[in-house]
Amino acid sequence: MKITIFGTGYVGLTQAACLAEVGHRVLCVDIDERRIAQLNQGRSPLFEPGLAALIQANLTAGRLSFTSDAAKGVGFSGVLFIAVGTPPDEDGSADLQYVFAVADTIARHALEAKVVINKSTAPVGTAQRLKAHLDAALARQGHGFDMQVVANPEFLKEGSAVEDCMRPERIIIGIDGERDIELFRELYKPFSRNHEKLIVMDSRSAELTKYAANSMLATKISFINEMANLAERLGADIEMVRKGIGSDSRIGYDFIYAGCGYGGSCFPKDLQALRRSAVDVGYRPQLLEAVESVNHRQKHKVFENIQRHYGGDLGGKTFALWGLSFKPNTDDMREAPSRVLLEALWAAGARVRAFDPEAMQEARRLYGERHDLHLADSKESALDDAHALVILTEWLNFRIADFGLIRQRLCDRVVFDGRNLFEPAHLAREGLAYYPIGRAAVGLGQP
Repeated sequence: MKITIFGTGYVGLTQAACLAEVGHRVLCVDIDERRIAQLNQGRSPLFEPGLAALIQANLTAGRLSFTSDAAKGVGFSGVLFIAVGTPPDEDGSADLQYVFAVADTIARHALEAKVVINKSTAPVGTAQRLKAHLDAALARQGHGFDMQVVANPEFLKEGSAVEDCMRPERIIIGIDGERDIELFRELYKPFSRNHEKLIVMDSRSAELTKYAANSMLATKISFINEMANLAERLGADIEMVRKGIGSDSRIGYDFIYAGCGYGGSCFPKDLQALRRSAVDVGYRPQLLEAVESVNHRQKHKVFENIQRHYGGDLGGKTFALWGLSFKPNTDDMREAPSRVLLEALWAAGARVRAFDPEAMQEARRLYGERHDLHLADSKESALDDAHALVILTEWLNFRIADFGLIRQRLCDRVVFDGRNLFEPAHLAREGLAYYPIGRAAVGLGQP
């Protein structure tokens, strides 16, 4: 099947590479000519495990190609995906200007009926708005053919997007009116070999499903962080609590790790957009408000621990920072807890020596060259001349640490762990003060 995908961001590029990998012919369209040139050379503009290899292999096989020629993209296929960004607007609502810009492009160049599949995360009712928009644009041009618009939300996790795309748990198809889903069965057949993955519903339900899924996962994270804050005050250990509640099959272990808050491009944006949609229809989403509030507070938790340890005097201190990306296996720093901590430390007069396996270039892009930020070559060199170590991302590379080296290099021999990577008693035995999340601080005079 021939497929066109508008947008070569995180979602569009992953979807394109995976569809090409199973045998479809895919043409990607983007207005960024520099990015298109980079992709046509087989170089991925973003880090995602396994993605670069898929791009290179399918370019070579002739199943995947890239262009900035919108007319060529529209003419290439009868199946057109929209996979462009929907960033938050000033009021928190999703900004749909790029989605509708693609719709205008399709209407301008289409010479026959197309199936338009919206994969961009968008508020409830967007597919119906797109349908009306396309119908009006085609009518103005004197075209009598009809466009079908379908909601097909993505459920990819950064760091495992290729795996999620190749082996999806479900494929949500939102179709209004007559539900002829044979095209989608053919499109997604390679991904449904074990059992039928397609779940067909109306477009509004499909769009809400996407927001509801991310809101549920964010709620679990904020819930365990709320319990962590209680555990500290009540003398309990959140890791023991996590194991206790996670063993309940109704709760499970996923997304109940206490830490310094969630970030990334999805959870914060999608919660804001859903909350705004609720307000627009006269409903106050109190649970969503609480989830956001807890997460905002949690991003300041590590800095509060640092201030408490140093009595609020951070001027002239240097902190080694392990982890800049919002989660492992990505270079994405959008809404990352690291950004909150970096800016708080700088405002307090401290310096930072940071290391991340993938996000160094992104940190340099965000903050440029500054005297109070040094991007180290390794996690070990980040410790040089530092007073304390701060851990914000649970990269596998950070889970095994040379505590002797840490003790030797840190001036103050203290570790602030925003991801609970280590056992407090172990670090106390190593002669290090240790501040985890939701567990008692230990070592060097700590209780």
